[in-house]
This record gives sequence, structure tokens and C-alpha cells, in this order.
Amino acid sequence: MPLQIRLMNANDIPDAMQLKEFVGWNQTPADWERFLAASPAGCFLAESGQCVVGSAATIVYEGRFAWIGMVLVNPFYQDESTGAQLLQKSIEYLECLGVPTLKVDATPSERSVYENLRFVAEYEIGRWILHREPGSLASLPPATLPDFDKIVEMDREVFGADRSNLLRSIHLDAPDFTLAVKLHGELAGYALGRGGTRADHLGPWVAWDEPTARELLDEFLDRSTRDTIYVDVPMNNSVAVGLLQSRGFKLSRPATRMYRGSNAYAGNPELVCAILGPEFG
Repeated sequence: MPLQIRLMNANDIPDAMQLKEFVGWNQTPADWERFLAASPAGCFLAESGQCVVGSAATIVYEGRFAWIGMVLVNPFYQDESTGAQLLQKSIEYLECLGVPTLKVDATPSERSVYENLRFVAEYEIGRWILHREPGSLASLPPATLPDFDKIVEMDREVFGADRSNLLRSIHLDAPDFTLAVKLHGELAGYALGRGGTRADHLGPWVAWDEPTARELLDEFLDRSTRDTIYVDVPMNNSVAVGLLQSRGFKLSRPATRMYRGSNAYAGNPELVCAILGPEFG
């Protein structure tokens, strides 16, 4: 049957979750809802007959740049053009909006596809995974709520654009994972986290120095009661990599952060110990 690309809506989330399960990703229905809330005209599904076989989602940050994520194709569907058509649809949509920079996190097998579309590498990212004994975990009392406005303010400088609505949504779902460290009364670092279908996910994780990064990581690990933790780390951040190795994390898979366009709002990636996630940036 011919492939059709159409807009995704909230009624499609169960099909999108099934697609996500086919490829073994960690997202929840709430993550799909975040994309649909942020970009109702920029989330797409590929259908063959009545079967959903692929997806792609976009999110625009303050008009400065946009993310393309959740590019999924059912591995049992053999049409190799499915991912390419979804990607092209996403690019066309964002270009019509006049977004100057597009960004993705590409796996090694995807990198040449994006290079052919004029994306260039920004830096390398590694997915680190920690497996723990379930019986050894104990949760802490509820965390003291940090000054969230300060976190949002710092995040805009580090990330390169405002994503406060997205961060607030994540915070409301898992407030005990929202952490902050102050030094001399000023914010020195912050972290958020979210639960997934397979693991808890730490990110963003941002710190000015190694003691702050260590404090945030250790408190997150103490607060999570899951036996599996995911963290997506810029590989040039030796502090973050060293801390994860010392806590027993193992490198799982590489990816490359790529962009197309000016990248005029790159933020301060040297402060990023972990990104929010490859789907959101």
C-alpha cells in the first residue's frame, strides 16, 4: 500500500507508543503529549493502510531553533523511504515557519542521511546506563522545591533558548527530581529527571564545577527508586563522564548532535553534563 504522511493527534498516542515499543525506546505517553502541546501542527505519522509505521515530531524553541525528534520506523516495515519521507516533511514544515536552525541527535547509522541534508556535527553524545540491584534502593523524603524561575533563567542561557513550558511539565510530573545547588547564594547548577517505561532519565544536568555536578548526580541517584538509570552526556564533558564511570555507569551507545543553519544560539554546552534527551534536545 502507498505510504501516507499525516498529522498526529492525541488519539494516535497508543499507536505511537506501540511504535516506540517496537524499537525499545524509553518515552511515555506524557512525552508524546509534550510534543503535541508544543507543536500541534508539527508532529507526523506515516501510515500504510490503517497501520502506523513511522513517526517524527518537531518542537520550536523561541523561534531560534527547532528540534526534530521521535523519528521512528517500525522495524518490520521494510520500506526504507519511510524515515526519509518523515524527515523531509519535518524539515519542510520548519522551513515554512522560517526557523533558522534545525537540530537533531543522530545515531551512527543516521549520520550520513543528515549530512546529505546539510546537517553538520556539533558534538558527540553518549548514552550511559546504570543497572542497580532493586532491593538496595530506598527513596528520600520529598525534595525542597528550588527556585524554579532561577532554573529556567539559567537554562535559557545554557540551552540557547527558552524551554520553560517543557521543563515545567517535566517538573510537575517528577518534582522530586528537580534539584538545584547554590554557591554563595547564586545558582551553581540544576537537574531535572523523568520516569520512562524502561528507566528513570536524568537530564538536563547542568553544573558550573565538579562538586556541583557530583552533588546533583548523587542526589538524583538517591531519589530514584528504579533499578535502571539513563543519562545522555556530551562526551567532551570529562567531569560528567568521570563521575558516571565512578558510579558504575556503562557507555551504551553513541550519537552526534547535528545542526543545519546558522546555529547562532548554541548556548553554553560546556556547562551541560547531560542533555534533556535526544528527543527534546
